[in-house]
Amino acid sequence: MNDTVSFGYEDVAPGEKTRRVGDVFRNVAARYDLMNDAMSGGMHRLWKDRFVRRVKPREGEQILDMAGGTGDIAFRLAESDAAITVADINPAMLEVGMDRAAKRGIDGLVWTEANAETLQFPNRFFDAYTIAFGIRNVTDIPAALSEAHRVLKRGGRFYCLEFSTTLWPGFADVYDVYSHRLVPKLGKLLANDEDSYRYLIESIRRFPDMERFRGMIAEAGFAQTKVEPILGGLVAIHSGWKI
Repeated sequence: MNDTVSFGYEDVAPGEKTRRVGDVFRNVAARYDLMNDAMSGGMHRLWKDRFVRRVKPREGEQILDMAGGTGDIAFRLAESDAAITVADINPAMLEVGMDRAAKRGIDGLVWTEANAETLQFPNRFFDAYTIAFGIRNVTDIPAALSEAHRVLKRGGRFYCLEFSTTLWPGFADVYDVYSHRLVPKLGKLLANDEDSYRYLIESIRRFPDMERFRGMIAEAGFAQTKVEPILGGLVAIHSGWKI
């Protein structure tokens, strides 16, 4: 692992990033889903629906939803009657998810605090591993990908939904202005936290582009790696198989 890692546009020590990312998500947990709606115009719901359709969860499967604290992906996966473990490094995010599940009457999910880089689960335990809008906040991404590979069974599948860099030139310029100028202001208005949402936007800019990240997934041992761009790559679904 490098001596420094990115925290938004800053380069900081790995431990400092872990601490500061934890602070960000403790600050935004209660308003996280409201802000997702505001930032994406509600489109994140459609992206997550599409993501879960690609995963194709099946009854009886063991699925790990990493960085899934608020439950958005887990609730969709659970409709298949698969056994879902929701893992997140941030207890505040897990509390929001458990509260939402109770209000919706969704039972049977397993909620656990876990670090994506050092998972406590045994080798070859899960049929599928999902992570949505979480991988870019991990301090050591290669370590997290390696752990995802370790805990999957042979024939298991990895799916990641994450912001990337759109390849549509005109749209890229418009989104750049919107995200840098307006999203932090929305954070201040809706969550009274401009700095956290500035970090979230900056972290997208520092995240590897689609092909580079696909290569990182392959380097972790996954085969048949693919990337499915959405809105020209503004968001992307990456996938791979453990064989």
